[in-house]
Amino acid sequence: MALRPIDNALPTTTPERPKKQVKISVPIQKQPDFGVNDENKAPMPPSSDAAIDYISSENLEAITDPESKLQGLIEGLDSKDWTKVCESLNNARRFALYHSSLLVPILEKVMVVVVKAMKNPRSALCKTSIMAASDIFNAFGDKLLDETNSAAFDNMLLQLLLKASQDKKFVCEEADRTLNAMVGFITPLPLLHKLKASVSHNNLRIRAKAAMSISNCVSKMGLEEMKEFGLVSLVQMSAELLKDRLPEAREAARSTVISMYNAFTENEEQKQEGWQCFCQSSLPPIDAQSMLKITASL
Repeated sequence: MALRPIDNALPTTTPERPKKQVKISVPIQKQPDFGVNDENKAPMPPSSDAAIDYISSENLEAITDPESKLQGLIEGLDSKDWTKVCESLNNARRFALYHSSLLVPILEKVMVVVVKAMKNPRSALCKTSIMAASDIFNAFGDKLLDETNSAAFDNMLLQLLLKASQDKKFVCEEADRTLNAMVGFITPLPLLHKLKASVSHNNLRIRAKAAMSISNCVSKMGLEEMKEFGLVSLVQMSAELLKDRLPEAREAARSTVISMYNAFTENEEQKQEGWQCFCQSSLPPIDAQSMLKITASL
């Protein structure tokens, strides 16, 4: 028997699923760090290094009443504010160039601060300290090799070689200029003794920079000075650098060899014969051959 539909029955409908709300993510722009009161982070404007003026030596002026400013210089060098240290390093440069006698009692301390500043990651402080080293070389020359300052000089030399080897171009160029100033203001023979250890450094770039400074030193030396250093030691050191992995070191070694050859044969009638005899008696055959190949066309 067929069932009759009930008129008042509710229609059967499938309930609709609730539509999923689409979430729209709006990127929030990150505010710059400086100017925000963060108890764990000190505000640091990104352009702070740019505010430092790099003053060339020619534009530095003498200090008015320098005796009264000396204590302030010491306090400034000890400051924890890097901008004050930069200012004090520039004042130290002025003392070095115009009032060097006043700087003598604290020279070692100044050199220690200069080396410390070279190690600082702030480029402005690093470059200012390198410029200060150049003016110190200018003002004191061989006095820097005295027993009192010798250790500080060794540390300064190593840092300059490191900075001349790094990738920051403007720091590297400043360090190169300062190394050239060092060679210009310090007597070659004692400086050569200081540089000798660096050509055996594990860092390839430091070896190359040291080789370049050695080449500049040797070019200023006569035969007697070379003999005082040790001709055999010098030619053996050059032979090792000729085998170095960096072309800069090899090129510096070639320049050193040419300077040695010119000094060695200056008063020799049989130039090649005397030089050949010296090289063969001082070096293994393969190294002697390398030396003779460099000088064959001279």
